[in-house]
Amino acid sequence: MNLTETLISTTPINHDSFLHIDRDQIRLPNGNEHTRIVVRHPGAACVLAVTPDDKVVLVRQWRHAAGRAMLEIPAGKLDDGEDPAVCALRELGEETPYTAERVEKIIQFYSAPGFCDEILYLYRAINVTATSTLQPDQDEFVETELLTRDEVRTAIQTNEICDGKTLIALQFWLEEK
Repeated sequence: MNLTETLISTTPINHDSFLHIDRDQIRLPNGNEHTRIVVRHPGAACVLAVTPDDKVVLVRQWRHAAGRAMLEIPAGKLDDGEDPAVCALRELGEETPYTAERVEKIIQFYSAPGFCDEILYLYRAINVTATSTLQPDQDEFVETELLTRDEVRTAIQTNEICDGKTLIALQFWLEEK
């Protein structure tokens, strides 16, 4: 079966920030037309960083849309034309006291493909040390937390860790041992 939807036209709804919201008119595989609302996002990088004593580096920050503070891996939006690996290193250094010698890509995935084209690039930090001198963006208020594997499992079970990118990253980490 052909599942392809064909774009007929795009009408901007809101292009005031880094997010663009469009109304797309599409043709369905059966020939009918339909409207899709699409959030266009420049993409983001996230980083799984583990200290030499085997604790994962997480940040706690308020998430307005969720109405609560969340415990997450460091992550951030890609700047125009930015290499996701560079972004991952930058976000680790801005959001936590940690840096890494380099990062290795684990996987890339869509955050919410039902309505958004954002791709997240997940990296593993290599040779993590507490040597960052960078600061969070002016609109970011974050606290760094280090968790053991057992603490991560508990935080997942109690819904303290509940965002997709962090759950995906931590699953990779938890499966290592």
